[in-house]
Amino acid sequence: MTGLGLLDSFGRVATDLRVSLLDRCNLRCTYCMPEQGLDWLAKPDLLTGAEFVRLIGIAVRELGVRDVRFTGGEPLLRRDLADIVRGVAALEPRPRIALTTNGIGLVRAADALAAAGLDRVNVSLDTLRAPRFLRITRRDRLDQVLAGLRAARRAGLGPVKVNAVLLRGINEDEAAPLLRFCLAAGYQLRFIEQMPLDPQHGWDRDAMVSAAEILAMLRREFELTPEPGERGSAPAERWLVDGGPATVGVIGSVTRPFCADCARTRLTADGQVRSCLFAHTETDLRAALRGGASDAELAGLWRAAMWAKPAGHGIDRPGFAQPDRPMSAIGG
Repeated sequence: MTGLGLLDSFGRVATDLRVSLLDRCNLRCTYCMPEQGLDWLAKPDLLTGAEFVRLIGIAVRELGVRDVRFTGGEPLLRRDLADIVRGVAALEPRPRIALTTNGIGLVRAADALAAAGLDRVNVSLDTLRAPRFLRITRRDRLDQVLAGLRAARRAGLGPVKVNAVLLRGINEDEAAPLLRFCLAAGYQLRFIEQMPLDPQHGWDRDAMVSAAEILAMLRREFELTPEPGERGSAPAERWLVDGGPATVGVIGSVTRPFCADCARTRLTADGQVRSCLFAHTETDLRAALRGGASDAELAGLWRAAMWAKPAGHGIDRPGFAQPDRPMSAIGG
């Protein structure tokens, strides 16, 4: 594996790095964490901004990573977020840089992040109704999220994408309204199947709104045709809406998995490499980095971690078990 990029034993090559900057969040979404929150990582366990930039630099220069996406928890809670973005934007070759956020605080941060080098954002938004937003997130902050979306568009962080999870009995009737909203505002909508990554381990496949159901609901009001061209490793199946050019995406991670074409590698806030969102093992780069490892040694550890990547997440296999870490600690 010496000298190679992030190749795994099934021939896939990871070029897309998801970086969780911290595990804390200022929402308490019912499908993500309990109302009281979780036991957050201690500050000394979190990578510093300089450590993040060093590891991402190794991924870009030595391992062939071309896309970097910052996630959380909620990444806007990192006070040094703009500095980290600026450091990654200065790398050669420069990767494409994206951010996944709940949008709270984005109205204040969008211009600074764009100036630092952020290219685009994905904002999570599951409902357009304030009472439902409060029910889902346990916080009354819908107006702040909508303001953050507008701020991102003004700052040029485009295309601005919206990520939505439909929950049976709560908001599944908003598939079409969410799409109409995004079409009118110029945002790109992505529906995501709810995945078994909650800390309560209460996920129920029968309660999940599937990709097929989402498409059926949208087709009651819109004409959907598959977007031409190769999907590649993109997680979303994309559909032209009423002939285009606008599109809508559906990420069917559970019922329409794309593991065979996965090009992602993950770095957690405490410096662990995860080869898969549902992995049960991690490789500790933080200890090696703080122990004086060279860039070449860190790259070697990263390659070895990705070589052992499983063929797929295994949700449909008997005996499937959720990873110990919830989504907020892994990153989307």
